[in-house]
Amino acid sequence: MQQNHEQDDPVQSGGEGHVPDRESVGQRIEEGAEKVVEEAKEEVAAARRPWYQTLRWGSALALVHTVLLAFFGLLAWWVYLHPVLALDITITRVFQENQSPWLRFIMIAVSSIGNVLVLSAGLVALAAVIFWLVDLRLEAITIVVVCVTSGMLDTLIKSIVARPRPTANLVDIITAATGSSFPSGHVMSYVAFWGLLFFFGIILFKGYHWWRTALLILSGLLVALVGPSRVYLGDHWTSDVLGAYLLGGVCLGIWLWLYLYVRGKGVLAPRPTKAPLRKES
Repeated sequence: MQQNHEQDDPVQSGGEGHVPDRESVGQRIEEGAEKVVEEAKEEVAAARRPWYQTLRWGSALALVHTVLLAFFGLLAWWVYLHPVLALDITITRVFQENQSPWLRFIMIAVSSIGNVLVLSAGLVALAAVIFWLVDLRLEAITIVVVCVTSGMLDTLIKSIVARPRPTANLVDIITAATGSSFPSGHVMSYVAFWGLLFFFGIILFKGYHWWRTALLILSGLLVALVGPSRVYLGDHWTSDVLGAYLLGGVCLGIWLWLYLYVRGKGVLAPRPTKAPLRKES
């Protein structure tokens, strides 16, 4: 009987050990997540440009963007007086002559990101969270502010100009859209979000890290292709797209200048990172 009693003890002890095991697993997962975030912080910190290089790059880009304001003003005034332009119709018809399946697929795919509000807002939130986690807090806030103000500015200009969208009797309407036509909301939002990520990739980081290369390629392609996609799909005129590129560029340039000014004051500056651990040979 004593022997049976002694055999029962390990079983009972094992049963009681299940809870600590779960706690240890949870703790290991938490420690693993913290390690990944710390490693990401260290890699981003190692890739950061020196401050004087960031200021030089950012100031040059902001100056170029502000020059675009005068061109946008002239274009907005012109389309307000002439809602339907013969040149716009000609460009759209020539572009839509190519009905290749691959071209149509690319044009629809590029625009699809901006068609779903939840997806667009989710990408902005995701990018802001990632930047915040790698200790780029000012940049995370800048992403949200730039995207929100760009949307508000687009709505304001649309209500002022009140230009009608292309109609089926003039061009092919592949995907129907509602609301005013000038400027293109898709282009405005892509320039604000993807354009900002592109410039962050240039002015903040250096080197040939895979994530930097992927960021520059993806954001650059989306900004470049969204305009043609809106014309091809019959949602906007070429002048709508051009106006959105100009206005979005101006808005982005102003926010870049403000960002550089605030960053120069040390607001929400990245915290010092721990020295990376040396790998054992």
